[in-house]
Amino acid sequence: MGTKLYLGVVEKDEDSAFGMWFADMPGCFPASDALEDLPREAALLLRQHVEALESAGRPVPAPRSLAEVMAEPEVRAALAHGATTLLVPLLADGGRTVRVNVTVERGLLEQIDAAAETRGLSRSAFLAQAAREKIAG
Repeated sequence: MGTKLYLGVVEKDEDSAFGMWFADMPGCFPASDALEDLPREAALLLRQHVEALESAGRPVPAPRSLAEVMAEPEVRAALAHGATTLLVPLLADGGRTVRVNVTVERGLLEQIDAAAETRGLSRSAFLAQAAREKIAG
């Protein structure tokens, strides 16, 4: 099963942050002051949005093909006015956990545990979150 990719439309008005919207994920609007931070912010918010939909028992829209989304009048209009696009991966949980054995330096493990505790997370949850953020860019 491959990673689901959602096409985001990136817009920026003068004196505003970079904003994004998804034709296939209504209600999800990531933003960032710096364009280089937008892919990471978008992936994190997309995941949170999907989790909120699932928690509420609402259906999660599937991403359409690039050609289908690009054919949308709203997308074409945004691109004609200077918008650009970005493919954003949905880094959602697979629904099941798997035990793994990893080896890290003792001092790093102590730092991981301290950072996890500060955030109220288990070591596993902290490492999974850090991995998702790194994958998102």
